[in-house]
Amino acid sequence: MNAPKDALLTVDEMALFVDYYQLTMGQADFDAQNDAIITANYYVRQVPQGQYLIAAGLEQVIHYILNLRFTDTALDWLAQRGDLHADYLAALKDFHFDGSIFAAPEGTPVFPNEPIINVTGRSRDVQLCETYLLCVMNFQTLIATKASRIVESARGRPVFDFGARRAHGRDAGILAARASFIGGASGTSLVLAGHYFDIPYVGTMAHKFISERPTELEAFRDYATAFPNNTTLLIDTYDTLEGARNACIVAKEMETRGARLRAVRLDSGDLLKLSKEVRRILDAAGLNYVQIIASHELDEFQIDTLLKKGAPLDSFGVGTRLATGANFNSFTNEGGTSALGGVYKLVESDGRPVGKRSLDEPTKATLPGRKQVYRVTDANGNYVKDCVTLWDEPVSEGQPLLIPIIQDGELVYGFPSLQDIQTSTTAELNKLPDSHKGLTGAKSYLVEVDSVLNEGISCITGMT
Repeated sequence: MNAPKDALLTVDEMALFVDYYQLTMGQADFDAQNDAIITANYYVRQVPQGQYLIAAGLEQVIHYILNLRFTDTALDWLAQRGDLHADYLAALKDFHFDGSIFAAPEGTPVFPNEPIINVTGRSRDVQLCETYLLCVMNFQTLIATKASRIVESARGRPVFDFGARRAHGRDAGILAARASFIGGASGTSLVLAGHYFDIPYVGTMAHKFISERPTELEAFRDYATAFPNNTTLLIDTYDTLEGARNACIVAKEMETRGARLRAVRLDSGDLLKLSKEVRRILDAAGLNYVQIIASHELDEFQIDTLLKKGAPLDSFGVGTRLATGANFNSFTNEGGTSALGGVYKLVESDGRPVGKRSLDEPTKATLPGRKQVYRVTDANGNYVKDCVTLWDEPVSEGQPLLIPIIQDGELVYGFPSLQDIQTSTTAELNKLPDSHKGLTGAKSYLVEVDSVLNEGISCITGMT
């Protein structure tokens, strides 16, 4: 009988986080002595919701690349499968990425069809990064973008990530908390994210705590006694309005002890109607300082509508639709798969621009050549347009978006704290005109592609 496995990825196992074809192509390249120096671009062809993306996940990608090693255990396991040759596996034993990476810093607003990451190095080394890079960047960018949309809809009210239990796996839970914070969330319910990434973690109580006691009032009293300085009461276990009245009783008892009830939480029902009634009950009891927190199947559309209709809500806990990056309008049910279709494509080989041109699906063509993005702003620093150019093309305006992260195998970039990334994200989003940030009907942002690049796609000689 086999013992249970935890299935958690360790640093020693990261080298096997590849799709098999990355190894088989590596074997073929090794046999053909292909040592071409190539550049691959990570970019997104289409934003699934809205008109912008928030780049996130770079720190984990760089950690992976810098620590990518094939252990004896991994190589022995591959050797036992029989397809890969001993000489190629021996070469993998000495793997060390010695190329260069330029990328947009995390928290940067980015747009379709412009490079977000350039990876330059030996061909069979660069391709080893593909699956991990796409997995991490696509997921965290999706969640950071979703969080930014939700935070925008909340109009300055705090938004908290409550999504770990609905995330698509354990890694997804903690990375969703990280990406949500980059996108502007004020905190998370996941304690591990607080420990690992220093994200503020928050919590209230579960319906279990209330239902296992004889009465709701007794449950509220027990919780207020345990947490006199941070009491939030969940009031919808039985009857929300009666729960609000019981919360008032406990709040008054707390006042006699020199404490204050911080908030009540609504987690079901008609949040618009109930929040107004609960606010009336609290205010009538002289508890205007008690806040109302809402959760329950929220997203940017629900929050925007609630606030437009005058719901007196002070903060929001968002779970499923944040941690899964739900790409649909919860009112119209229009949308698609909860995934970001970022791609990682060869664009240059030994200095020669190359790309993909699919006659059967022209939209999947890639722009050949290693590229840079220049962001043009107006006199007030607001975004005007992005210009995509060949890497060494002289430009007359704009600031380069892709900055050096690794050069010749050495880390040259100091990763900022998550708090600093969030601050930068907020500042950069404020520079993006509101016309590009609407939940519906947002205008596309201007991304100009240099004429040399456009000409290049029509005369691609290399195909990949």
